[in-house]
Amino acid sequence: MKAVRIEQSGGPEVMQLVDVDVPQPAAGQVQVRHTAVGLNYIDTYHRTGLYPLPLPTGLGLEAAGIVEAVGEGVETLKTGDHIAYGAGPIGAYSEMANVPANRVGKLPGSVSDETAAAIMLKGMTARYLLRATYEVKPGDTILFHAAAGGVGLIACQWAKALGATVIGTAGSPEKLDLARANGCEHVINYSTEDVAERVREITGGKGVPVVYDGVGQATIMSSLDSLSPRGLLVSFGNASGPVKDFDLGLLSAKGSLYLTRPTLMTYVASDEDLAQTMSDLFDMVGSGRIEISINQRYPLADVVQAHSDLEGRKTTGSTILLP
Repeated sequence: MKAVRIEQSGGPEVMQLVDVDVPQPAAGQVQVRHTAVGLNYIDTYHRTGLYPLPLPTGLGLEAAGIVEAVGEGVETLKTGDHIAYGAGPIGAYSEMANVPANRVGKLPGSVSDETAAAIMLKGMTARYLLRATYEVKPGDTILFHAAAGGVGLIACQWAKALGATVIGTAGSPEKLDLARANGCEHVINYSTEDVAERVREITGGKGVPVVYDGVGQATIMSSLDSLSPRGLLVSFGNASGPVKDFDLGLLSAKGSLYLTRPTLMTYVASDEDLAQTMSDLFDMVGSGRIEISINQRYPLADVVQAHSDLEGRKTTGSTILLP
């Protein structure tokens, strides 16, 4: 089968589509023929070495497909089942993979393979951010950066469904329109507007109890300045680069603030937490309360272009690779 591999860290050009052999699934595994693969920003961190992986390595944490074979001891899944996963193992950029049966979810009829590949990692991220890191409540006003991105479009719809008022940021008029159509009651163009000043205007000077920031270095100060006293900054990504040389004294100076740097993998480390997270996600998407926009589709062979477009901020919503 074909799979993407990298021999060294670097730009998109280090990815190569090569022939690899797939053994029969081991005990506790299922063999999945991928029908769609998710593209996520964390994949670029793995490729560049920001999040180091042992080399050589495959890439990709998220895919959907059909079970081709089951390993010894697997009783919850059978050949022909449609499944998806979004928390690894690494190597989803491939036509086929062996994955642990306890780390995948069987798809309900209301969620297609392509939709599942577009939502697993991003949707589970939205779920842990809104339901576990800070539990969003009806009446909350929250700030979500990069609201037109893959996580943002899902999270902003989810937050609205929970009864929150969502302020979303984006960098162009087109992306602001997209954010507004997907749950944001207020939008801010962070390229032309002072985000914290606008947040204060919207909230009558109070600020917000939580800011979700997947951008990183470029937005860290506006995020802190948008918080109400004792508010929480959830820094969950580094799209503009990692936050460096952070002065903890800023947290006290700006109102006894809290800062956390969470990861999905911690929040779904147990099989029980993973199963609950997937169940909640499938319920929200399958019921129509969250609509999924797959705005880009690339053949797996065009993965270099897909990464270039993602890092160049040329994509909106979700992107999938088609083996």
